[in-house]
Amino acid sequence: MSDIQLAFAMMLLLLLLMGCRIPIALSMLGCGALGYTLLAGMPSLLEYLGTAPVDKFSTYDLSVVPLFILMGELATRAGITAELFRTCNTWIGHMKGGLAMAAVAGCAAFGAICGSSLATASTMGKVALPEMKRLNYAGGLSAGSLAAGGTLGILIPPSMVLIIFAVLTEQNIAKMFIAAFVPGFLAAFGYMLAIAIYVRLYPKAGPRGEKTSWAAKFRSTKDVWHITLIFLIVLGGIYLGFFTPNEAAAVGVVLTAILAFTHGRMKLADFREALLRTAVSTAMIFFIVFGADLFSVFIALSQLPAAGVEFIENSGWSPYTVLILMLVTYLVMGCFLDSLAMILLTIPIYFPMIIAMDFGFPVADVGIWFGILALVVVEVGLITPPVGMNVFIIKSFDNDLSLGECFRGIVPFLMSDVVRVGLLVAFPSITLVLVHLLG
Repeated sequence: MSDIQLAFAMMLLLLLLMGCRIPIALSMLGCGALGYTLLAGMPSLLEYLGTAPVDKFSTYDLSVVPLFILMGELATRAGITAELFRTCNTWIGHMKGGLAMAAVAGCAAFGAICGSSLATASTMGKVALPEMKRLNYAGGLSAGSLAAGGTLGILIPPSMVLIIFAVLTEQNIAKMFIAAFVPGFLAAFGYMLAIAIYVRLYPKAGPRGEKTSWAAKFRSTKDVWHITLIFLIVLGGIYLGFFTPNEAAAVGVVLTAILAFTHGRMKLADFREALLRTAVSTAMIFFIVFGADLFSVFIALSQLPAAGVEFIENSGWSPYTVLILMLVTYLVMGCFLDSLAMILLTIPIYFPMIIAMDFGFPVADVGIWFGILALVVVEVGLITPPVGMNVFIIKSFDNDLSLGECFRGIVPFLMSDVVRVGLLVAFPSITLVLVHLLG
């Protein structure tokens, strides 16, 4: 068996292990270690294991992970989700489908603090779904808007998947955050536009809510001033260069903790639980990063990325053809794997190939652009059948919703995603404009 054949065999074994519900970190660590041993021998593997974990986990950039996780845990327990939804509903709830649009807007706002798609979908679903049911919204529209809105948590900074991508590919985290800003809000706008078109075609699916006065609108805005302030300080500080992502995360944790204790319902026991969950989540992510690093080293030793670059050069395919094929494979894998698994499995192979191709602009920009594209496409996997984790989360809040109804409700949002991906591929400047202005 050649080295490249061994790499493919280990990738198939990795998929088999993940299909058998073996944790992704353990699967990647085992496949990487086995492949490394078969290529370089056990002494070489032991030498690598003696130094790599310390080198990897002493990286300053990784300190941002537990800080943003803790910020998200505190935000979840601060009870701010209801305030965000209420404010958004006050402004646009009187429109057709306004409640669904308010849920998407609330998800975008919460995602800017939380950074987790599953947490965003879960917390917003608990608040918005009962209100939608009270106003007789169609079940598919309710589930679709909340499941799709939840995906914004992974795209709008801070995002754990984006941080892991930046660490694995040695990209600048601050620039990745800046680059994700416009595509993230383009996603929110696209979802709201999809709702507007859908309720125009099916008016009974999203009836109008109650009208509110301008005074009520401004009063509701005052209820979320502290959330807006945290957003402006943390992300504005990063975009304007006042903070590094690590410093911004630390400031965000302190401000969110103050908000949780003063305006939320968080008690000391909740704070301890947030710390514990942060420790568990951080350990899990670090274990995944270590497994992914070992697997990436094995893939590099096998010369599979170099062979892929050579194949593309000899094929005569244009860089954009290769890029589109990669994005299509992400869409297919999204039907079976979660977003983090897709990133970890493909980046060791795809990223060197992308960097080696000529897209007509600097390599540094290509890395950032591809990272955002990959994140956008794997985000779609959170709402595609049969896995669609966000869809299952929303369904768990209402037993009256059928799974088929939920996935049918996703269709308008998937169409919006396809248009958005097309725009980001055709016009890289959408992703890179803020990087060039603020980077």
